[in-house]
Amino acid sequence: MTSKREQVLDAVKALVAAALPDADVKRNLAKADRIPPGGLIIVRDGDAGEPEVMLSPLTYIYTHRIPIEVAAYDTSSKTREQVLDEMLGAIGAAVTGDRTLGGLCDFIETEAAATDDVETAGARPGRWADAAIVAVYATTDPLN
Repeated sequence: MTSKREQVLDAVKALVAAALPDADVKRNLAKADRIPPGGLIIVRDGDAGEPEVMLSPLTYIYTHRIPIEVAAYDTSSKTREQVLDEMLGAIGAAVTGDRTLGGLCDFIETEAAATDDVETAGARPGRWADAAIVAVYATTDPLN
């Protein structure tokens, strides 16, 4: 059976993919060669951190910060800032719409994004954002 950590990471990736169906959503992509026309989202594993431990019954409660990297180009009608802002807004709305990932977590929320330009020689400039989804969940075994 898949560990709770993997279930949460897979659910976050699925949530983001559903929120942005035209974007290319990857997990732990080493380095992007290009930004696809619909945008690129990379869901990183992040760090589950040190759990809070409850002893009766033994339960480990994690506050897992899951980094999300979002990249976009401009379109014929929108600037790259507008496209990126809409993508981040769609992710935020998806999180607000399912704060428990279908009952998998106690609670999820987003962190504010930091944005920057992406420039590559020979390619048009894009816009990049680093954000995170924070998932709070419990498990009876830190490895499962």
